[in-house]
Amino acid sequence: MPIDESATFLPVRIAVLTVSDTRGLADDRSGDTLVSRLSAAGHVLAARAIVRDDVPTIVATLHQWIDDPMVDCIISTGGTGVTGRDVTPEALEQVQDKTIPGFGELFRWLSFQTIGTSTIQSRACAAVARGTYIFALPGSTGAVKDGWDGILATQLDSRHRPCNFVELMPRLMER
Repeated sequence: MPIDESATFLPVRIAVLTVSDTRGLADDRSGDTLVSRLSAAGHVLAARAIVRDDVPTIVATLHQWIDDPMVDCIISTGGTGVTGRDVTPEALEQVQDKTIPGFGELFRWLSFQTIGTSTIQSRACAAVARGTYIFALPGSTGAVKDGWDGILATQLDSRHRPCNFVELMPRLMER
């Protein structure tokens, strides 16, 4: 996955959403991992929040950030499992215009290398909503590292070739 060093890096404004009934800012290791990685890559932390596993609450936060012109991308962590309280994919369904099925597929393939068949329990997913990318990762720090290091670090780098999500941003609202 080559980076074209002669191309200009374009920082992406990323909002980080942690979905959890039990975590606060002081112990949000997955959110901290995302913030650290996106900042180290040269991107901008546009916003950060922690919300409980509740569809209306998640949807409201997503709508707020989707409508904010200072947010290009939202990455969530948590709520993608199969238990009754895991509702992040259901919230994403309520705001999305288009799904990005390859994200979840690639995430589970990468995760399989680390945790084996337990990756089947992940419902990691991604979508575009009104011109904003949304990526939903599981809540473990290992999953966040797999998702960022294995997919998002390059796809959110405007210098990645042969293509990347950033170069498509100006065209996401085309009709």
